[in-house]
Amino acid sequence: MAVMAVVAVISTMTAAGASGSAAATGTSGAVPAGGPGPDKPTIRYTEYGIPHIIASNWEGLGTGYGYAVAKDNICTLADTYLMVNAQRSRYLGADGKASPGENQSTTNLNSDLYFQRINDNRVVERLLDQPAPNGPEPQVKEAIRGYVQGYNRYLAETGVNNITDPACRGAAWVRPITELDVYRHAHAEIIMGSADPLLEGEVNAQPAVPTSAAPKPSSAAPKPSSAAPKTPPAGAPLSPEETAKRIRDAMAAARQQSMGSNALAVGSQGVSGGTGMLLANPHFPWQGKNRMWQSQLTIPGVANVSGASLLGFPAINIGHNDDVAWSHTIATVAPFGLFDVQVDPLNPTNYLVDGAWQKMTSQQVTVDIRNADGSLGKVTRTLWSTRYGPITTSIQGQALPWVVSAHAVRDVNMDNLRALNTWFHLDQATDVHDVVHTLESTEGVPFFNTVATDRKGNALYADIQATPNITDEHAASCLTLTGKILFSQQLRLPNVPPISIFDGKRSACDWPDDPNAVAPGLLDPHKQPRLIRSDFVGNANDSAWLANPEQPLSFPRVMGDTAAPRSLRTQELILTAQNRIDGTDGLPGRGFTPENMRQLLFADNSRAADLALNATVSMCQSAPFGFILVDGTLVNVSEACPILAAWKDHNYTSDSRGSWLFETYWALLVGRDAIEKLPWRVPFDPKDPVHTPNSLDSGSSAVRDAFGRAVIALRKAGVPLNARLSDVQKVTRNGEQIPIHGSISELGVLNVVTPGMVDGKLDIVFGSSFVQQVKFTADGPPQASSVLTYSQSADPTSPHYADQTKLFSAGQWVTERFTEDQISASPALEVKVLD
Repeated sequence: MAVMAVVAVISTMTAAGASGSAAATGTSGAVPAGGPGPDKPTIRYTEYGIPHIIASNWEGLGTGYGYAVAKDNICTLADTYLMVNAQRSRYLGADGKASPGENQSTTNLNSDLYFQRINDNRVVERLLDQPAPNGPEPQVKEAIRGYVQGYNRYLAETGVNNITDPACRGAAWVRPITELDVYRHAHAEIIMGSADPLLEGEVNAQPAVPTSAAPKPSSAAPKPSSAAPKTPPAGAPLSPEETAKRIRDAMAAARQQSMGSNALAVGSQGVSGGTGMLLANPHFPWQGKNRMWQSQLTIPGVANVSGASLLGFPAINIGHNDDVAWSHTIATVAPFGLFDVQVDPLNPTNYLVDGAWQKMTSQQVTVDIRNADGSLGKVTRTLWSTRYGPITTSIQGQALPWVVSAHAVRDVNMDNLRALNTWFHLDQATDVHDVVHTLESTEGVPFFNTVATDRKGNALYADIQATPNITDEHAASCLTLTGKILFSQQLRLPNVPPISIFDGKRSACDWPDDPNAVAPGLLDPHKQPRLIRSDFVGNANDSAWLANPEQPLSFPRVMGDTAAPRSLRTQELILTAQNRIDGTDGLPGRGFTPENMRQLLFADNSRAADLALNATVSMCQSAPFGFILVDGTLVNVSEACPILAAWKDHNYTSDSRGSWLFETYWALLVGRDAIEKLPWRVPFDPKDPVHTPNSLDSGSSAVRDAFGRAVIALRKAGVPLNARLSDVQKVTRNGEQIPIHGSISELGVLNVVTPGMVDGKLDIVFGSSFVQQVKFTADGPPQASSVLTYSQSADPTSPHYADQTKLFSAGQWVTERFTEDQISASPALEVKVLD
């Protein structure tokens, strides 16, 4: 959301040792390696409310997790279960807001129709009936069975009317849950990469021409309609170029308003005094169902893993065990594809396949709604599908007319519950080769890269996930003209995946099945990129091409671009790794340590400022008499020049002055363009992708105009040009304003935070969430520290509602307690036994 969010905010302001592996590592603990766990699930709370859950089996582990996570976040979870059961309109009204995807909102009615269709079709139930790997493995089923018991136990002990969080205290929609609720939630998270841009288009898709007056076409061969309409139907067809541009721009908007991440894995050649290190820095939403929650999960002799997961998943999604640490980043694979189906203009619910007309499938979907007077009513809508999938008439608000053709959607993750198996196996991985095997054998990762390191000194990057089986050869054979424009790199925008539009008139253009893939329609996992090195690999949401610039990767086009400009954040990540390993970043020594890895992340350095600040200052200083002409108005910028000139460290720390002025200017300059489209004197060179483009043209009218507008915007908002970042960028918790350091992705700052409006107030919409660094040595337990930026609980009455947020504000971290000795030594230790 990034640059446009900054502009929107300004506008608004203007207007207003582990127990399970002690034998292997030489650590000691109260629970012997391989020995039985406690008879009852036990939760040990240490500083900042972090639970260390130990049990003798998976069901007990799930019980402890379910109880502890409900204690911290029951309102957020109950709201999520309401959503996946398509009951938001019944309890909260049809016009209320829902956030079924990554970070976007739609109406409760649209959300309910979307999930009710999935529920009516028994999508999740059918997946549960399948054997592994497509269905859940036994350990997954046991853990989720326990999770339901733990959640329901907490709710029964507390009572709905005694919930401390006012968001759902006494609410009729807070109820005990079932295992199906949890699987539906898991499935909703897996498909959220498609839900955001497509949901509204699917539940509102209706043909432009009524079908009732249309003649029945022959099923034997395509025939033109007997009479053409006298006037064009509503929503006239678009040209291929315009359609491609609309889809590209829509996906760019969706990506700017969605999650992101950085991850850096360092191998033995890049670590000082160790064998491997990992920096995990996901940029997830700070509100709602996609919050992360921190825990340690232990079954002695079976599993011992620490980190964070999305709320409601009794496993660790990002974290480490005794031998491996891993993280995920949003990938540049589109988890869905479109199929252009030719329709009869007078009967547009019939479409052409292999020379014969087929009827679309109509489905009546009904949801309950609460009327304004409190009474209950029903809304029924007819939704349409083809052999390829549902019809959509928009992507992220951009219309795709259903006239002479329509667009059907196939979602690679609609039949994916394999991700649950993936994460349970990652939690028990022994090295990065085990990680690769897990990714290949499950193909469950929904739209993420995986970055990992291990005790043996290996650093892994892998983009092995649930990917549509669109080889370059298949794409060349089946893409429509619009699809060819869109799939190529000619309409490239940063981090926007290649969207395919295939010829739906030919059944052979559906995604083929590959014998090496885990499920139908998936790309062979062995064709997906991976890289293991001993220095470093990383990702900051660009494609796999430069996981390490010394060894560029190649892969099918469906997985992203190659030989194309990298984002400034990708450049910053690579340069940070290279300069630290070489010892050229000004810090002592060479190689990463826990201290300098934390220091480098929270230095909040801006790559954009490194490249463009001097030119911007020169432009400002050369303005005639200190004035810039903007839309016919002279703007005095003389005050701004010395402010930016004094901002020499280019950092977005809380006390930096000039940083907010530069952020506002940069947001206005970049807009939604690719970074290479800015007025650089030195263009992008694929032979030097980390350092090009560079040298901003200080004489450019675009630069002058954006700078003048930034000065106008801040003055109208009443923000001093030399304001400290902490004067502007804050989050409010129980009336206390907490300064937040970091900045937007487009500035090339690794510690991404994005401001926006939440319930009419300035808040952080998404950004750094669960931040963790882990170090391995040849022996001994892993050394880790972390910070959960928005804290463990969304309950404003909880002592853990803002404690880690204040820690993050101060640039501090929590030293992890991993071994039994470390846990028992905590001065904040509290023990809850679920007997």
